[in-house]
Amino acid sequence: MGEIVNLRQVRKDKARIEKSAEAVANRARHGRTLVERERDRLEEERARRTLDGAKHDPA
Repeated sequence: MGEIVNLRQVRKDKARIEKSAEAVANRARHGRTLVERERDRLEEERARRTLDGAKHDPA
């Protein structure tokens, strides 16, 4: 015979694993420090200024 499985416990384990995976994704997306966010903003602004300065107006 097969092994007896408690379906309630299996559902709870599955939900726990899914919740853990979602938490990892949220930490990656929102878990950055103020310094990291500011650094990324400054890098993006610098790149934008560099591109704007390199535009060529053919007119």
